Amino acid sequence: MTDQELLEKFHDDHNNEWLGILLQRYTLLLLGVCMKYLKDEEDAKDSVQQVFLKVIQELHKYKVEYFKSWLYMVAKNHCLMKLREKQGKLTVEITDRFNGPEESAPDQRALQQDDLTYDLMTDALKELNPEQQQCVTLFYLQKKSYQEVSEITGFSMLQVKSYIQNGKLNLKILIEKKLEAQQKKQ
Repeated sequence: MTDQELLEKFHDDHNNEWLGILLQRYTLLLLGVCMKYLKDEEDAKDSVQQVFLKVIQELHKYKVEYFKSWLYMVAKNHCLMKLREKQGKLTVEITDRFNGPEESAPDQRALQQDDLTYDLMTDALKELNPEQQQCVTLFYLQKKSYQEVSEITGFSMLQVKSYIQNGKLNLKILIEKKLEAQQKKQ
C-alpha cells in the first residue's frame, strides 16, 4: 500500500493500526533526522517517540497530502524546539502542515523553505501593530511569560493576552497571504 492509501484508510476508519504501518516505514528516517539535529542517540530515540505521538494527534486534526515531507518537517521542528529549549537560542519553526513533493528527500528545497518561512515571518511581524508586535516578540521569540511581558510593556495581563492572541492570528493570516503571493509568482 502507498502512503496515501494508508492515510485514506486511517481517515476513513480512524484505526491507528494504519498509522502504525506508516510510521514503521519511516522510523529510520526519523531517527536519522533526530540524530542529525540532536547529536545524541538517546535524545534522538526519545524524540522519535515524541514525534510519533505528535503525528497521531495531528493526523486526527489535519488531512496531510504528502506524508513523508510533512513527517520530516514535524521531526525537524521538534528537534529545533528541543535545541532551543536546551540552548535558549532562537530557531525558526516551520508550520507542521508543510506540503512539499512527497518523493523528494529533505534537501536544498527544505533549506530554502526554512529561509522563505523565516523571511515571511519577519516581514509579517513588522506589519503587526506595535503593541501586538512587541507582545508576540517577547512571548514567542524571547520566551517571556505573560507576567514578564506585562511588566516589560506596562500592559495589563488582559491586554497582553489579547495582543498575543490577536497578534498570533494576524501573523498567521499575513504569512498565508504572503505564501499565496509567492506561489503565484512561481
